[in-house]
Amino acid sequence: MFKASALRQVRLCRIAGPNAGSALAAFRTTLRSTQTSSALNPTAPISYNGIGRTLRQYSHAAAETTSPAAHSQEPPRKLSKFSELGDLGVHDHVVSAITRGMKYEDMTDVQSATIHAALAGKDLVAQAKTGTGKTLAFLVPLVQKIIVDDEKLAHPRQGRARSDDIRAIIVSPTRELAEQIGQEARRLCRGTGVIVQTAVGGTLKASMLRKTRTEGCHLLVATPGRLYDLLNDPTSGIDAPNLTALVLDEADRMLDVGFDEELRNIVRLLPDRNETPRQTMLFSATIPKDVVQLARTYVDANNFEFVQTIKADDVPTHEKVPQFIVPVKGFENVFPTLLELINKELAAAKESHDGQPFKAIVFLPTAAMVRLAAGIFGRIQRSDRRKYPPALEIHSRLTQKARTQAADDFRISRSAILFSTDVTARGMDFPNVTHVIQCFNPSDREHYIHRIGRTGRAGKSGQAWLIVPELEVDEARKLLPGLPIQRATGFDSANYHLARQDAVNQPETFEPVFSVTQRLPDFLLEDAYIGAFGRIGQVRAQGLVDALNDWVRYGWGWEQPPAIPRKLASQRHLSRVRGIRIQDDEHRPPRRDAQFNSRDNRDNRISRGSRSDDPFNAVEEKFQDRRPRRSQRPSASF
Repeated sequence: MFKASALRQVRLCRIAGPNAGSALAAFRTTLRSTQTSSALNPTAPISYNGIGRTLRQYSHAAAETTSPAAHSQEPPRKLSKFSELGDLGVHDHVVSAITRGMKYEDMTDVQSATIHAALAGKDLVAQAKTGTGKTLAFLVPLVQKIIVDDEKLAHPRQGRARSDDIRAIIVSPTRELAEQIGQEARRLCRGTGVIVQTAVGGTLKASMLRKTRTEGCHLLVATPGRLYDLLNDPTSGIDAPNLTALVLDEADRMLDVGFDEELRNIVRLLPDRNETPRQTMLFSATIPKDVVQLARTYVDANNFEFVQTIKADDVPTHEKVPQFIVPVKGFENVFPTLLELINKELAAAKESHDGQPFKAIVFLPTAAMVRLAAGIFGRIQRSDRRKYPPALEIHSRLTQKARTQAADDFRISRSAILFSTDVTARGMDFPNVTHVIQCFNPSDREHYIHRIGRTGRAGKSGQAWLIVPELEVDEARKLLPGLPIQRATGFDSANYHLARQDAVNQPETFEPVFSVTQRLPDFLLEDAYIGAFGRIGQVRAQGLVDALNDWVRYGWGWEQPPAIPRKLASQRHLSRVRGIRIQDDEHRPPRRDAQFNSRDNRDNRISRGSRSDDPFNAVEEKFQDRRPRRSQRPSASF
């Protein structure tokens, strides 16, 4: 590991040209101090030693005209403006792309801290909340590093680039986030010769390969599965023998969904960092033990910084967003109550003086439930386009092209409703989202919090709502302790009992939902019904079956519930539950929305080290001390 750091700095000295002597002297001083340094103290401020001065002095811009400040023995002042990046040697074309093209002026805390450390040649382990601008925080050092290594790439390319000339790779857990990072990277590289490509699942591999072979690639943004497929395929033409930087974004999320094995396989296919020096940056919203172990495996323990931009007294974003829970009588009340909430908030937006139109993300537990909700509300919207904003949907059953289009449409819309699974819950930057509405309980507390993070961003206001059947209220209390959730009242649709009351006094939101539901294709309803059995474990089987069957009878108008496959009934121990219809169907296609299934790879973790002098122990201990135990959190009061 240390050899990699040394080689990286020697190569920077070679780039320096006539000033290489002073650069090498600075490096040697740094080498001696690094060899005798103690374990990491994550509470100390970021240090800038000879490595930092060397990189600033001999970056592309400073190589020609070295500023007096570059020779100063004092640590550089902390920058707060993107226009000041030139003081660290960042190329003018990159600075211009940020300040003129993207119109960014002020740095966020994570940008200021991580850009400094990364330009100083450090590996990074950074904890930062979503929505704090961390994408640009790692893109700026990456692009600058590529330009430093090949000065021709500071200018628009002349000639043809190659598909096996990848200099930096960014790994992201979801397709949507990878696409978003790719778009941001292309904006940053406009005016340079750096070519950015994106590789995600759900798209045609052949199409991506044709594009990359034609245009070349210097910076690749990819999801783990597709990246491993490309690197492991000797016929793809995708290779990175000159790789000098690797970014793992949303590291906790990648481990949570079982990508740890893919990450290990990917790193095995990359150049040995002892032979080809590589800078690694790991970003994560949380730093649990498995993320620390990931850092131990991929980050240079002799040359890294732990950057924590979440202060001990900082109020989390989700605590700044007003949160409300609306318990409803049954499953059949969920969508009418959602419609009533939408109607109220649309009316409130019209009366508001802040000019912020209603723009909401509605999260649901399965792809099948998203399809059903989007089908219902899409038809309601088309029946009254002047009242309701467009309804969009994102879930795993859409093609990647359709998912990207929906995300782009929602991003640019002033007012819209996006129905989504958790694929948009983390990292996605949708501007001006005023409401996050969750229907049914999330899988855990962290997912609830990350969903809320889609609103109240960039200093703007937002609201969070949770609509749950009474059957799930007790589980919600267990899942969401210590959160400022208030119980909301005043919703006629929430308490109306369809089985006991006649249509004369029925709230007005039931009729449009019921009418549209009856016109939907049967398979949408059947899939949502069957997919809901993934909630067993959160609620008792008999109670869930009774609630679902009431939904079928009173919310759909069906005389009997859909039949479920015998295999599913056996897996969920439903064979003896009253009200279940079981049907043998060996030709039924496999379900793709089984997000409730156990994650097979979740416990397949890298073995933990036990060295007492491991500098990552300090990172782990610091984070663990900050996290309140579940028993220490006040119980939910709603």
